[in-house]
Amino acid sequence: MTSGPANSAEQPWPVRTVSMKVAQWIDKLGSVWVEGQITQISLRPGTRTAFLVLRDPSADMSLAVTCDPELVRSAPVPLREGTRVVVFGKLQFYPARGSLSLRVLEIRAVGVGELLARIERLRALLDAEGLFDPRLKRPLPFLPGTVGLITGRGGAAEHDVLTVARNRWPAVRFEIRNTAVQGAAAVPQILKALAELDADPAVEVIVLARGGGSVEDLLPFSDEALCRAIVAATTPVVSAIGHEPDSPLSDYVADLRAATPTDAAKRIVPDAAAELAGVRELRERAAGALRGWVHREERALAQLRSRPVLADPLREIERRADEIERLRGATRRCAEHRVSGERTTLRHLREKLVAVGPAATMARGYAVVQRVNGRERHVVRTVDEAQAGSQLRIRVADGAISAAALGTERTGGA
Repeated sequence: MTSGPANSAEQPWPVRTVSMKVAQWIDKLGSVWVEGQITQISLRPGTRTAFLVLRDPSADMSLAVTCDPELVRSAPVPLREGTRVVVFGKLQFYPARGSLSLRVLEIRAVGVGELLARIERLRALLDAEGLFDPRLKRPLPFLPGTVGLITGRGGAAEHDVLTVARNRWPAVRFEIRNTAVQGAAAVPQILKALAELDADPAVEVIVLARGGGSVEDLLPFSDEALCRAIVAATTPVVSAIGHEPDSPLSDYVADLRAATPTDAAKRIVPDAAAELAGVRELRERAAGALRGWVHREERALAQLRSRPVLADPLREIERRADEIERLRGATRRCAEHRVSGERTTLRHLREKLVAVGPAATMARGYAVVQRVNGRERHVVRTVDEAQAGSQLRIRVADGAISAAALGTERTGGA
């Protein structure tokens, strides 16, 4: 491909040059295999070209496809909108219209076995990443104020969820998002609805609901983007897809798997009748327990009142008064006996003291001699203390005698 003339504001390329360059670039891509879902088929009798629209199941992107009508008629399985196929062809750019399409030379329908194998590989990948870990599961609120519901428009799943939930709890509120639940448009619409409901602070739980169907019909609920969006949501998500045997990957990543949409309605709101019956039972049990406690306390009080001490309270006081009087008499007698004994002891001691006292000694003829020196008096114990001329005071039993020492005389033992 030649580089062509230089491009600038002064030397712009004409439209034909740009179109030819785009055609040359696309032609260099060569033939490619492409997978997608058929969303539109235009096969008119007498035409030599069939027109299809191939859409990415996980993104809002599509590609125009052209092929020989015989490829559509002779396909191994009937092709219809929603069929998942793998096609082989070459991209073509039409400069005159500025449009792009894929000219298909071969069409292969993706079989159920291949779809199941892909789902199993994705399941193993998500499991290895820990997206199925029970510790990631968020608990559902006991009584959600508002329930977000993502389901098909006017389907049995929506009717079952609303009817059963409102029969169980009439005050429950729903925020409903009707989306496609199969086909190429399902995943983008479900992702948008999930994001809107998850961002709504009033919505406390989100339910994905769909009735049963084939593996191809339930394929959007095994989409990787949807599975990761469910895990990333901050609001608990309940997966109620298909029937009991159906198990799309959304069942594994959701916070709760419900066997059917009806089962989901039973799991997200309590049964008002059952709750009222439970309240009545608890009230009856509480009243019975209270009555039993009152009866036990009455019996205990009756037993206490029947005891002698409560039947005749003064009797115990009188008995204690007699005992106190007896103890008082015993205490008085003990004290008198003790005082009498001490008096006798005191008398004996006094008699002994009198017997050995100075008065008794002087009564037997002894005297106490004191030397008088002015106002001072000193007892004379030796002859040296009473020299001749000393004034003396001699105390006898019945009085005292004043005298003077005429001289001293020592005894032989001195």
